[in-house]
Amino acid sequence: MSLKQILNVNHIDVFHGTFQALWDVSLQVREGEMLALIGANTSGKSTLLDSISGLLHPARGRIEFEEREITRLDPYQIVEIGITQIPEGRRIFPEVSVLDNLLIGSYNRKAREKKEENLEKVYEFFPILRERRKQIAKTLSGGEQQMLVIARGLMADPKLMLIDEMSLGLAPIVINELFRALKEIRERGITILFVEQNVRRTLQEADRAYILETGRVVLSGSPSDLQEEDQVKKAYFGV
Repeated sequence: MSLKQILNVNHIDVFHGTFQALWDVSLQVREGEMLALIGANTSGKSTLLDSISGLLHPARGRIEFEEREITRLDPYQIVEIGITQIPEGRRIFPEVSVLDNLLIGSYNRKAREKKEENLEKVYEFFPILRERRKQIAKTLSGGEQQMLVIARGLMADPKLMLIDEMSLGLAPIVINELFRALKEIRERGITILFVEQNVRRTLQEADRAYILETGRVVLSGSPSDLQEEDQVKKAYFGV
């Protein structure tokens, strides 16, 4: 893992209408790492991902990707420079084939040029999608649909993937398979920032983690350090 920072979030405040969802949040993502966001519902995790991907714009603060300010860019511009978000809820295009879902992910100019190459990479990460490529997407199992949305994000040829609640509602064996794929994706040079409700599993898989509470970063560090924090033990492990 490189110590070079690929993403810098600097002191951002973010609102939903008149409700302030993030307060003075700062975060750094290092190139090639798996960084986790931990927190209860309504802690601001998804809002932070949406702010990075351009779906929301901070009222204050600055976001930089590869030393370029992206605070006010629109989502399509964010995708073109190399950031892809995998939203919560397995949002597939249900009535078209697996292959068509994947090809939709390669709509930006850079990704279109590498469409066939990226498709082969996707099939290496998720071999079941090659088998299911002609199948209508809504007929896939829940785990296969989650593989499909991650794979569709990879078709955009990202440098950084934002993944929101990947394991929600899935069986442990499927979750194991998804985390295996994430490790392979990271090994291919793609940085991953992910949100997970399962704190124990998150701290097993992440290189570092940030903990949010009511829109503020309250702790950050390595999984081993965070597991020793009394605040984490009480809030997440019942100790």
